[in-house]
Amino acid sequence: MNTADFDFYLPEELIAQTPLEQRDSSRLLVLDRQNKTMQDTQFYSIIDHLEAGDALVMNNTRVLPARLYGQKPDTKGHVEFLLLKNTQERQWEVLAKPAKRLKVGTKVNFGDGRLTATIIKELEHGGRIVEFDYEGIFLEVLESLGEMPLPPYIHEKLEDKERYQTVYAKENGSAAAPTAGLHFTPQLLDAIEAKGVKLVYLTLHVGLGTFRPVSVDNIEDHDMHSEFYQLSEEAAQILNETKASGGRIVAVGTTSIRTLETIGSKYEGQLRAESGWTNIFIKPGYQFKVVDAFSTNFHLPKSTLVMLVAAFAGRDFTLSAYQHAVQESYRFFSFGDAMFIQ
Repeated sequence: MNTADFDFYLPEELIAQTPLEQRDSSRLLVLDRQNKTMQDTQFYSIIDHLEAGDALVMNNTRVLPARLYGQKPDTKGHVEFLLLKNTQERQWEVLAKPAKRLKVGTKVNFGDGRLTATIIKELEHGGRIVEFDYEGIFLEVLESLGEMPLPPYIHEKLEDKERYQTVYAKENGSAAAPTAGLHFTPQLLDAIEAKGVKLVYLTLHVGLGTFRPVSVDNIEDHDMHSEFYQLSEEAAQILNETKASGGRIVAVGTTSIRTLETIGSKYEGQLRAESGWTNIFIKPGYQFKVVDAFSTNFHLPKSTLVMLVAAFAGRDFTLSAYQHAVQESYRFFSFGDAMFIQ
């Protein structure tokens, strides 16, 4: 299939720039893929589409305040780092600007010298391996100096950093939020659990590759990015028991889907405690092994995330739903509205 097969018209004014005041008051488009029907509702009504015995699977990754602004001590030139992943103690892979001026051995200061970095290796596309020098605990230093790395299509300043975190965010390591989870409140999760739905957590640290456009014509030629995932023994057991007893595995977001399907593909639909890196590319033709239903936000045209949704709901039905969302002025992307597909 071609990348152009997943294109659609999206007016720029539908790209949500700020989160709603109440997380679960966003809109929800419910898709029934068997009957090809759509229903417009509010996100808090997602509880009506969950049943006792289901398992709701959420990604508990926490976004690092991974954007750092500093300067070179010799020239006072401004430098920007975006932390991508911790490669070893005190060493990180970063996306650096202006990369051309950041050669091996270059030093950069952040926060009046409270944090310093030395370039130790040059990578492609502006990537660098840097070694940090600081006193105390790195995450505490980062919390005080770093900014939340909002996606490139969000131009408004985020007043409250926690609005780019899910209410259940726990495991530090993401460069972007698992945005389908941003709609849940503690009260809604309590109500869902009280209904008899099991709440299950896994971890997938979202990388910047999730925003990378598909630049090839044939989707088979796309080089999928890798992300680190982890599923506990307890979570795997609950999910296997849910399946065995006839309950549904309901994933929150594409990151949860990627983790579940990565593991399920190895073990004929069964889940096991596991951690590692996945570059799974779920596109039309893929047979789902684990996930029975899921919620997700509205994604970029021609993105791998739209392709994932199309693999589950069918390409034509997915694009019809997106066309409906545009006509009804749904809000798109990270701070936008959501879909529930069953």
